[in-house]
Amino acid sequence: MQWRRIKAEILAYGGVRPQEVPERWKDRSTAGPGARGPGSFFFATDNGRVRVAVDDDSRLSLNVADDGSAVITGPGLRVEGWLEEPALHCPRQAYITLSEGCIFGCRYCAVPEGPCRYKTPDDVEALILSVLDRIDAVSITSGVLDSVEADEARAFAVVSRVMQFGKPVGVSIYPTTETPRRLHELGVSEVKFNVETATAELFAEMCPGLDYDLVWEVLAASVPLFGKNRVYSNVILGLGETDEEMTACIRRLTGMGVIPVVRPLTPSRGVAHLPRPDADRILRTAEVLRGALSTAGLDPAQALTMCSACTGCDLVPGVDL
Repeated sequence: MQWRRIKAEILAYGGVRPQEVPERWKDRSTAGPGARGPGSFFFATDNGRVRVAVDDDSRLSLNVADDGSAVITGPGLRVEGWLEEPALHCPRQAYITLSEGCIFGCRYCAVPEGPCRYKTPDDVEALILSVLDRIDAVSITSGVLDSVEADEARAFAVVSRVMQFGKPVGVSIYPTTETPRRLHELGVSEVKFNVETATAELFAEMCPGLDYDLVWEVLAASVPLFGKNRVYSNVILGLGETDEEMTACIRRLTGMGVIPVVRPLTPSRGVAHLPRPDADRILRTAEVLRGALSTAGLDPAQALTMCSACTGCDLVPGVDL
């Protein structure tokens, strides 16, 4: 079985039933897929990496030896590999969430359910120093704890501090119109502003209070500033869009020089009733994405930071297929 099919099958299941695994292998996320959940692991083979959440009801099981070698087994599936120890949130990166909490209530996101707190520049500096010998990049994301402007200002202060480490820095926050210019002036390498859904109608339903058109405007402004292969946008697969709508969104993004990060849905909160995309749909969409990226001359394998550098949660053209 090819790696692309193996990874798509694992992503479609979404989680594993682990045996006793030392805590050093486990990540507990405060943002993104699995936020506020019981934790996850990064399983790797010679062909790639996949992030698997802890799910005691999963049909996949994870068995780990003392040396970190691991096997995932399930219906028609047996994959041998090893676990990678995360630095902060994922392997080889300090991927840090600044504001743990959010005033917005996107239906698919578990962040608003958590405690409201934020990390200061001193906090972030200490975290990076604790893993500095194990990272290649720093990535910053955030909820909106007070206001978009206040959280943006906190992000700018943190970015100013972390530039001292000489690592590529990626930033993904909810933007204002000035965010791309300010981040570029600070020396940020890559940005990710998330359109989240394939259509404006779904965005209005899933992200009340946020501005879909603003995100597209900010993405368009980012491409000439940061350059080729340096601007990204999450799009969630499985919120109710059709294949045709997802294809149109992918092609719109790549046509303007933005690399889509197509993220299979993790059902939670207001979308807990929706099914995960199956492996066939994940593969089919990845092939559409591969073609659109090729036409636009874009390559997510060139990513320095954030999700496309990690590749754990998505099927990534140029890396997995």
